[in-house]
Amino acid sequence: MTLKHLATALAATLAVAATGAVFAQDAAAPAPKVTAATPPPKLLVVISVDQFSADLFAEYRGRFTGGFARLASGVVFPAGYQAHGATETCPGHSTILTGSHPARTGIVGNNYFDLSATRDDKRIYCAEDESVAGTSSKSGQYAPSVRHLLVPTLGDLMKDRDPRAQVVSVSGKDRSAIMMGGHKADELMWLAPTGLTSYRGTALSPTATKAGAAIAAAIGEARPGLALPADCARQDIAIPVGSKGATVGTGRLARDAGDFRRFLASPEADGAVLATGAALRAARKMGEGETTDLLILGLAATDYVGHGTGTEGSEMCLQMTGLDRELGDFFARLDATGIDYAVAMTADHGGHDLPERNRQNAWPAAERVDPALDPAVLGKAVAEKLGLPQPLLLGDGGDYYLSKALTAAQRKAALAEVLPRLRAHPQVEAVVTREELEAHAISKRSPDVWTLMDKLRASYNPQRSGDFIIALKPRVTPIPEPGIGYVATHGSVWDYDRRVPILFWRKGLAGFEQPNAVMTVDILPTLAALIGLPVDANKIDGRCLDLISGPESSCR
Repeated sequence: MTLKHLATALAATLAVAATGAVFAQDAAAPAPKVTAATPPPKLLVVISVDQFSADLFAEYRGRFTGGFARLASGVVFPAGYQAHGATETCPGHSTILTGSHPARTGIVGNNYFDLSATRDDKRIYCAEDESVAGTSSKSGQYAPSVRHLLVPTLGDLMKDRDPRAQVVSVSGKDRSAIMMGGHKADELMWLAPTGLTSYRGTALSPTATKAGAAIAAAIGEARPGLALPADCARQDIAIPVGSKGATVGTGRLARDAGDFRRFLASPEADGAVLATGAALRAARKMGEGETTDLLILGLAATDYVGHGTGTEGSEMCLQMTGLDRELGDFFARLDATGIDYAVAMTADHGGHDLPERNRQNAWPAAERVDPALDPAVLGKAVAEKLGLPQPLLLGDGGDYYLSKALTAAQRKAALAEVLPRLRAHPQVEAVVTREELEAHAISKRSPDVWTLMDKLRASYNPQRSGDFIIALKPRVTPIPEPGIGYVATHGSVWDYDRRVPILFWRKGLAGFEQPNAVMTVDILPTLAALIGLPVDANKIDGRCLDLISGPESSCR
């Protein structure tokens, strides 16, 4: 089911015109050129395409004919940056609409450890409330929450200025819906096997409930493989992964009835999010009132395809082709309303292809991480050697946490053993302690010239980060053994994971391209200026990007 089919079904079910025909005549009128004096748009649409790296944008840019092509005709920053080092989903989404690095948002990783937590599970999921009884950080066992986001989002600031402003956030993942939607969203939801869901105990609106039912019906239907476009044929090469004879690279994104995981890894999932956003906009009449409204859309399928099959196979080519079409359909529906809307698109992080294909495609040095670097494995070896209590080390990603059960002397002995071991490992670029990070100021320079310390410091929060952080060398994939559904990933300090496109489009806005480096934290002040919303520059890390080519400026 594509966005077009789902949106049509929703329109019939909800008895609303999915195209907002009341404004149809205005849509045909030519738009006057946007200037500094142009009134604010009535609707902001912010789209995050999970794992849509600058490399993917560059690779497919010449092939786009739909929604991506439209965005590429606007104001294009092809060298945008998720500037920080913890290039994971939750930290990245926390920067997009807060104007702040993870050091300020408090979202230092998808997971971090709180060794003082009262529950047995000391791992904390970035978008959970661990104080809820009977929960853990495991998938499906946590209570989704925005409590760990320490700063306001654009939507929060808009509602502070005018409570009539509507903020709706819909995503393929809970963490992206929550981190971009913020603390005060009117509606906030994400995809689930049942269609759509929200915070525990929160009922969906009638529109979202009906959208969820339509999505659940689509999940319950089997899907044959997609036809491979001619320009994807060169990527249709089987790549062996793992030790059980599995391959990736030649998939067609087919799925069995009820297979939610494969549904997520397809353009159909993104189409479901976009169709739900279109239906909610119509039902709530967003963009039709006296204020500017904010519609947030988190498109996660590219990430699921990237993790499951890598970034350079036929699967990603099908995903890019399908998403380009789905975005085109979505924008066409918005166009038909005649609403003056502005779009900002970026990604939460980049991504890297699986090492097995890299080695076949001219990069023989690509490799998988040594299992000995796992915190549990390393901690066990050191604890046994020194006679220290176990578990000695906890960790998820690059942050390593020492047990709170250690005495000061034991802690010193453990660090004296662990740090040299890590620094001598051939796959480790650097090991940085919290004391070193606290002594390092957050960089104010352009993100393309940041040092490794600059990157790690922008992700460091003293209440949540580890006792030390390791950075692997370039093109070391932090998955020791690939499995079906998880062969490639992101999360490094290197530019293939940091670089993302940042695109702005509005009807009548003259397009231009600026290849110099900007950051995702610049999006909030840019959009705030566009709608005349004051922002305290001392409370964010980003700056306003001037979207008007020529002597005038949109940074007012």
